[in-house]
Amino acid sequence: MPRNIRKLRPAVAVAAVALAAAAVATPGATSASAQPGADRSGKHLVDVQLLSFNDFHGNLEAPSGSSGRLVTGHHIDPATGKPVDDTVNVGGVEYLASHLDKARKGHDRSLTVAAGDLIGASPLLSAAFHDEPSIEALNKLGLDVTAVGNHEFDEGYKELQRIADGGCIDDGDGKDNQNSCAAHDYEGADFDILASNVIEDASGETILPSYAIKEVDGAKIGFIGMTLEATPDIVTAEGVKGLTFKDEVETANALVPVLKKKGVKAIVTLIHEGANLPKEKWTDPATGKVYDVNASYDYTCSGGGELVAGSPILPIAQNLHPEIDMVVTGHTHNPYVCDVPDPEGKSRMITSASSFGRLYTETNLKYNLKSRDIVRSSVKGSNMLVTRDVTRAPDQTELINTYKELVEPIASRVLGSITADVKRDQSPAGESALGDLIADAQLADQSTVHNGQTPVIAFMNPGGIRADLTAANSPYGEPVGDVTYDEAFTVQPFNNYLVSLTMTGQDIYDLLTQQVTGANAATHKILQVSEGFSYEISPSGPVEGSVKLDGQPIDKAASYRVVTNNFLQGGGDAFEAFTKGTDPYYGGLDVDAFANYLETSSPYTPAALDRITGTH
Repeated sequence: MPRNIRKLRPAVAVAAVALAAAAVATPGATSASAQPGADRSGKHLVDVQLLSFNDFHGNLEAPSGSSGRLVTGHHIDPATGKPVDDTVNVGGVEYLASHLDKARKGHDRSLTVAAGDLIGASPLLSAAFHDEPSIEALNKLGLDVTAVGNHEFDEGYKELQRIADGGCIDDGDGKDNQNSCAAHDYEGADFDILASNVIEDASGETILPSYAIKEVDGAKIGFIGMTLEATPDIVTAEGVKGLTFKDEVETANALVPVLKKKGVKAIVTLIHEGANLPKEKWTDPATGKVYDVNASYDYTCSGGGELVAGSPILPIAQNLHPEIDMVVTGHTHNPYVCDVPDPEGKSRMITSASSFGRLYTETNLKYNLKSRDIVRSSVKGSNMLVTRDVTRAPDQTELINTYKELVEPIASRVLGSITADVKRDQSPAGESALGDLIADAQLADQSTVHNGQTPVIAFMNPGGIRADLTAANSPYGEPVGDVTYDEAFTVQPFNNYLVSLTMTGQDIYDLLTQQVTGANAATHKILQVSEGFSYEISPSGPVEGSVKLDGQPIDKAASYRVVTNNFLQGGGDAFEAFTKGTDPYYGGLDVDAFANYLETSSPYTPAALDRITGTH
């Protein structure tokens, strides 16, 4: 049970008023058109700055690998003649705090807001302490208000309420790789956490406040915060037990008159739902040839890209009340600053700042002190890179160092042992011993079992395997062969979460073909697979009839439940076949599955590499 609760949450009753939507619109420009009643003289206009981000996921230290980079441009690789991405290393709360401090200079009226998933699916440094370090870091960088996301429910809504209010968990010392109040009593969030569409069934009230009103030197702005209605579909049942998630549009629109009665006309919605991005059309300046490439961080919409039609956020943004002036989004981890007109056809800006603290959005606008509203035509925003060429915020560095010292007992815990090195080195067919181990661990994990459907095949991307398991490696002085939690985390440091989904046999054939064709034709990416699944690879894909499960050929017309990580499930590494999967269900973190499997399978001896045969 929590102890030392320091704050009282006001119960916020749920309005049940729905407003009919009127217009359908498409994304376009990044500023908004003039609204009636704007003060054309400018006499009563003042400048307001909004800084926003989303999907921080507890990334205190600068993320590594692809999680710590963003695409900034493209060039032709002379070795292959193919376009490749130009990237920049970004992210880390020490740098994010410094960039935000710099951005605020010269702005008397500035607010910092977020759109959910600030915690959950976090690196060990935060996750080991129930994400208390991340909340403390966000307090230090000056966050004012955020919406909840789906990952805020990973440990249940009572734990989310504790995160907001403060207090400690009597969880022992390092039980389940977690330890509350390890450095000091946890005092909770200094910022508002909003959950306007999340209802506790027992009370009929929202679990956290529905809205917050912030006033900066005469400018009063209301913020409505919510998560996606489909949160129960992507969170474990235990995490959302006893809750109802309401329609986003109906919830937000019902709160507009509530805010207006309080004298608030300037309204911003913070919502944990997002959009998908198109491929960028990039022209090689030397040849004039046009290629489809990964979109640069500023391509959508200012660089010419548009949000993909059918993106989940679009029908929401198009139907939110016309008096809502701006929409800050998240969830899809994509960067965009776009215009999605409101039901009256007036331009309204919608933003998202990627994930992991790699970007923040700076929005500048005019506020009319006389009409008490935002001048829609003045709203302009840009996504800004959180580069690592600035001085790190010293208070954030101190916080990180404190928890790095405290995490050592968890990081040094021995999970099990290996009898020989388990390496990433691939056979001629593309199989690796470590890939086999990780795929088997994912298949054995019970967190992705959904509605009685247990996955029968696991797929792991080779690029997500970042280090070998070396028997002689002893970072904490443990005996040769012992594997610590830190070593396991180093192998899989991205905190991807596992996702189960249903694919047809034809989807699986297409998936295996995509390993050596299309965007992967130049550099083959051979997925690692679980025990019981086998096939023969060729330079053009799997050999017809060779794809088998437990010795029986895969039926292309049949359906199979598979498990992978969320990176691949979203089509990462050009494996678009995963995006055809249906009924996705999000489970726990991949590193937890890996650690649990090591604990139950020791001593582990690498097996023969016979799941994938052939050459490519």
